[in-house]
Amino acid sequence: MDPEIGHAAHSTDETPQSPLVSRRGPFSPRRCLPLFHRVKRVYIAVITWAKGPEPPQIQRINSFCPQFQSLPFRFLNRYLPKRKQKLALLLAFYFAWLLAFVSVLHGSILATQIEGYGKAQRISCIASYWASGNGCGLDGNDCRPFDNSTFTFSCPANCRDVKVLNPHAVGAQEIVYQPLVVGGPQEGGFGLARDPIYRGDSFLCGAALHAGVINDERGGCGVVALVGQMDKFPGTIQNGIESIGFDSSFPLSFSFVPTPSSECSDLRWPLLAVSATFTSILSIFTTSPAVFFGSLFTGIFFHVGLVSDPPSQHSYYSIISVIVGRFLPAAFVAFVLYRYCVRPQLKDLVAQYEKTVLWVGGCWVGALTNYTFDFIPIQRLTPHDLNQQPGAKVALSAIAFAILFIAVGQIWYLRLEGRLPRYLALYMLFGVILALFVAIPGLNLRIHHYILALLLLPGTAIQTRPSLLYQGVLVGLFINGIARWGFDSILQTPATLLGDGQYNSVLPVVALAQVSAANITFSWSPLPEPFDGLSVLVNDVERFRGYNSDGRDEFTWERPAGEDLPYYFRFGYMQGSNSADYTRAGIWRSDGSWTPMAAGPSRKLL
Repeated sequence: MDPEIGHAAHSTDETPQSPLVSRRGPFSPRRCLPLFHRVKRVYIAVITWAKGPEPPQIQRINSFCPQFQSLPFRFLNRYLPKRKQKLALLLAFYFAWLLAFVSVLHGSILATQIEGYGKAQRISCIASYWASGNGCGLDGNDCRPFDNSTFTFSCPANCRDVKVLNPHAVGAQEIVYQPLVVGGPQEGGFGLARDPIYRGDSFLCGAALHAGVINDERGGCGVVALVGQMDKFPGTIQNGIESIGFDSSFPLSFSFVPTPSSECSDLRWPLLAVSATFTSILSIFTTSPAVFFGSLFTGIFFHVGLVSDPPSQHSYYSIISVIVGRFLPAAFVAFVLYRYCVRPQLKDLVAQYEKTVLWVGGCWVGALTNYTFDFIPIQRLTPHDLNQQPGAKVALSAIAFAILFIAVGQIWYLRLEGRLPRYLALYMLFGVILALFVAIPGLNLRIHHYILALLLLPGTAIQTRPSLLYQGVLVGLFINGIARWGFDSILQTPATLLGDGQYNSVLPVVALAQVSAANITFSWSPLPEPFDGLSVLVNDVERFRGYNSDGRDEFTWERPAGEDLPYYFRFGYMQGSNSADYTRAGIWRSDGSWTPMAAGPSRKLL
């Protein structure tokens, strides 16, 4: 071989080439093939695993002590072998259930008479004499009378835990996550306490609990008397409620009239005993999924709507009307749940006592969520509440972990039955729909607990003991959500979620024009667009409304001679009759000194 040719060939082989054009570089198809094959093998392995074993392992509950658990329906089959006999017994059972329920409920409704004052009117836990925001108008005239008036009321049970969810202004204070009760026992001569007096914007039922007029477990009736303007409302802790102190005056105040003993009470606990007893008996003696689910869904729905967590209405006739209206669409949804979730789980199940403890017990736990889950420090699943409510984020993390743990177990059982691919596709569809909802501008996604139940119920269509419990709890959550609140929208406007919280609107620029111990004057610059007015609150009562057309840019407040109370001033722009955010409170003290408003908005008043 010619040495020069050999050398030239050798030199050619050593010439470096660009990795982008080299067939042996890092982007070479030959080098990509192994990665592609690895991904393909992983994909095939996942799909094969998700399809589950062959043949599928259908889950069935092997009941403990089967002879004992099958005893109830074997007893029926022996003594009532014919279908007509069983149907007649079922109708008689329904009649007895309805009669017992209506009898106790009727007694609870009728026992609202107070001697000398007549029939008590049902009110909600947040009922108040004072309208929200500036709804009482200038000087509170739209909420008159302020005195010489009585009102006979009936409060439901469990009002002690009803709290304001957004910070609310009381003088210079901002109150949140506690009952709005302002005032309490007044100090009399020799240091003795007089009858408690409360500011007019207090929760009436919360004040009645604080005063000991009613009982939280049973509710109760009472008579409230308006006593007009009062000064200096002390804050005290009584009967499990901490009231708020206020050291100035308010035009509307109330106290409670001593009355003869009344049998008026909220009989939700005796009615719970009635409903729980009948649902348990029905569960033990029936093997039909349709009879079981239809009967329990109807009975528990009306129990929640009429007794344990009724909607806020002033009469039982209104409550019945609302509940019947909500039941009809709820029954259609219940049929779909039965067809695709409940029947697959309960078919051929003969573990009567296990079904009663797990499914029925779980359903009652979910339906009574206003009691059973009340300890969880999450009032609303919104970023605003999660950020400001103590313990909310920790509680949400714990709930998310629990759901993840439960989901892993359900995924395993679905795989064993060969149904996992279908359910994964279903939940992917749910995820896509929720993502589309989130993408809609101008609306916020809100997962109510009835929606959470609907999302999770398909994953419980397995006949296992954990699934019995999970399905019962979720059906109960669905019942409570619809009976109490109705089919509230999954998409809500920011204003709806905001409620009575702040709007983050522009705040007025107010100057102190003159101040002395006798009077104080404020002035302000021209109003910005789109506002056309300015509102002034004095001691949380609107005392001035000025509009552009009035030509006024000053406000003066005078102190009555000899008075030594502080005054609290807040200012907010208006658009028509609606107020925006108010400033924080500036304080005018009895010696004529002035403490300016701190930066930032206060919250809208209740």
